[in-house]
Amino acid sequence: MARAPEEAKERAVKLRATINKYRYEYHVLDKEGIPIEALDSLKHELAQLEAEYPTLVTPDSPTQRVAGKPLPQFKKVRHTVAQWSFNDAFSEEEMYEFDARIKRALEAGARPTYTCELKIDGLKIVFTYEKGVLVNAATRGDGVVGEDVTHNIRTIESVPLRLNRDIDCVVEGEVWMGKRALEALNKEREKAGEPLFANPRNAAAGSIRQLDPSVAAARPLDTFIYDLAQSSEAMPQTQYEELEYLKGLGFKVNTHAVLAKNMDEVIAFWRAWHLPAGRQVASKREREDYLIDGVVVKVNEKRYQDTLGYTGKAPRFAIAFKFPAEQVTTTVEEIAFQVGRTGVVTPVAHLAPVSVAGVVVSRATLHNEDQIKKLDVRVGDTVVIQRAGDVIPEVVQVVKELRPKGSQAFVWPTRIDECGGDGAIERVPGMAAWRCVDKNSFVQQSRRLGHFAGKSALDIEGLGKERVAFLLEQGIIANFADVFTLEPGDLQDLEGFGEISAQKLVASIRRAAKVPLDRLLTGLSIAQVGEETAHDLAVHFGTLEKLESASLDELMAVPQVGEVVAQSVYDWFRNKEHVKALRELVKHLTVTRVKKAANGAKFAGMTFVLTGTLPTLSRSDAEEMIKKNGGKVSGSVSKKTTYVVAGDDPGTKFEKAQELGITILDEKEFSALF
Repeated sequence: MARAPEEAKERAVKLRATINKYRYEYHVLDKEGIPIEALDSLKHELAQLEAEYPTLVTPDSPTQRVAGKPLPQFKKVRHTVAQWSFNDAFSEEEMYEFDARIKRALEAGARPTYTCELKIDGLKIVFTYEKGVLVNAATRGDGVVGEDVTHNIRTIESVPLRLNRDIDCVVEGEVWMGKRALEALNKEREKAGEPLFANPRNAAAGSIRQLDPSVAAARPLDTFIYDLAQSSEAMPQTQYEELEYLKGLGFKVNTHAVLAKNMDEVIAFWRAWHLPAGRQVASKREREDYLIDGVVVKVNEKRYQDTLGYTGKAPRFAIAFKFPAEQVTTTVEEIAFQVGRTGVVTPVAHLAPVSVAGVVVSRATLHNEDQIKKLDVRVGDTVVIQRAGDVIPEVVQVVKELRPKGSQAFVWPTRIDECGGDGAIERVPGMAAWRCVDKNSFVQQSRRLGHFAGKSALDIEGLGKERVAFLLEQGIIANFADVFTLEPGDLQDLEGFGEISAQKLVASIRRAAKVPLDRLLTGLSIAQVGEETAHDLAVHFGTLEKLESASLDELMAVPQVGEVVAQSVYDWFRNKEHVKALRELVKHLTVTRVKKAANGAKFAGMTFVLTGTLPTLSRSDAEEMIKKNGGKVSGSVSKKTTYVVAGDDPGTKFEKAQELGITILDEKEFSALF
């Protein structure tokens, strides 16, 4: 048995104390001091640590117990049947390992099947019936003693006060509140000046843990029953039959359970519930009104369950196959800095790799100096990161109880090598941000030119960010204008090029030389000017010359352009270096006007998001079609998005649209709008 190193021992001690603290808050006090998905992540880390070093396992470890203590104001109930929790799996590989363990523990040639049940995120309740009548309902508590909440459970319509047969039994199930019901309840609480519930699970728990049953009666609570712990009748011989048996007694049972012949079918069921079902349809999980955080997988045959038995805290024959979490914990290995195309410096946390929302990440943004100070994030800290939809991973919380001894507060630097020159940085006036003093470092040039050639600007096919950086390193280009002076002979002998690829790139550059004014403005990397602002400026002024000579007041007169944006544009066109570079660039371009959408335009007030590669339309063509018809094009999906137009390999914008219920169009459906 491997001896645990001191570092592992210290980590295990801190993990146990931290998990116990937040589990007590969540399961006993109904408070969420840390996101429940992040708490699961910490528990998973501790379980893996104890699996690697079994000597670290202690009787009071969170991996060896079920939950917290009952609240003192409720009558205590000693369970007649021990209450277990499930071990968790977070990947398909772990599920295949579970399957292998099951088969190793059974007789040679055994072929167990599995029942797959949705894991409802609610409050577990143990129901006791005598002669068919409900006599007690209790929370799980610490697995041995729970809280008597019968007075509140009796108010829930889906709970039978009398069964269809006069039997004695103990059953287990989940009390939950629907998403729509929570939204309505929180609106009422907001009006009354009461604190809002963080999620449906907390709302259900808060409703049941009330001494006054009228509170629970006034709230739309529901149940799903999933386990028969005892019965005075003969017990069913399979888990799937047990669910049918419970239905026959009059209980509400979730209808989505399936019987899987093997682990491949289990995984297919799990995928079907958390992956998108189609372009215009959210995942099955998202379409249900109740929260689902995974799939409970149980060996179907009771004889196999009896053989497999239990560990100290969980059945060996069952496991909770969790859905990919959008919030997890990991550790900060380094805090580095990224220099953007406008010279703004962004702090980035380099992390121990971790899977979040199904994607392994090792970087997360810290946004700015103020955010680092607010979070007090330090190298070595255990942090909560989240990734949702289009948002890149970000650090949202520090688990300070796990902070290493002797850690030092992070000190914001005064110089950053990537800024060029002497590396000096300065505060951006009016913003919580820093930027490079030298505006012409290699990193900034590379990012500016990459953006200039990118899809949102001149859309030069074949001139991606890596190729731009390579050409800069080789001294082939140094500014915007240089791109349009390239000839095939300048490229074809370079690494990664040949005669044909050089000709293709030059042809693509020539096509991009005819450019609408708004795309040119987008490509210039003017601070505060994105695609929408560039479009507004192009429509308002019509020509580059008029925009260049505009006064500050004239710029502020443009709809949607405020003082900060107007000042940024004004200052950019007063910079001699910018103007000189622009003069050289426009010698090679034909800049076209951007027409204002006609009154009553088809897409007036609509916002589109484009993602993926469309079969026949280029992104620039699609954007022009939208803008000419009065619509707006955004780079991110939100509740304000009207349509998402999706091609091949759509990425996270597609997933975000499904999550928010935004209508998704393919190219054919998009074209039909015209």
